[in-house]
Amino acid sequence: MNVMLTVVLALQILSALTMIGLILVQHGKGADMGAAFGGGSSGSLFGASGSANFLSRTTAVLATVFFVSTLALAYFGNLRPASGGGSVLESPAAVVPSTGVPPPVAVPAVPAVPASGAALIPSK
Repeated sequence: MNVMLTVVLALQILSALTMIGLILVQHGKGADMGAAFGGGSSGSLFGASGSANFLSRTTAVLATVFFVSTLALAYFGNLRPASGGGSVLESPAAVVPSTGVPPPVAVPAVPAVPASGAALIPSK
């Protein structure tokens, strides 16, 4: 099960990074107007519109792989282990037996203050 999680996670990371690269390489919708009047991309490797189709289809396939791997990771993350593991919140709190004697209270040490406030005011 651990190997499968590692493979799905690696697949998700690779598809995400490749998808980011493909999206950054693609041209926006405004670049199509320049290509229609003979602008630079007509002499490229894929032709005037071939690169847009190839890159957009590859991006769609990678997006599908990314979403499927995300759903698989969510499914595997929600599986309950068969042995007593699980959430800490689902287990009952540990009960400590009481002896009937309250715990000692720590009292901070306070220096003795004189009864009259006159001793605190220095005389002239």
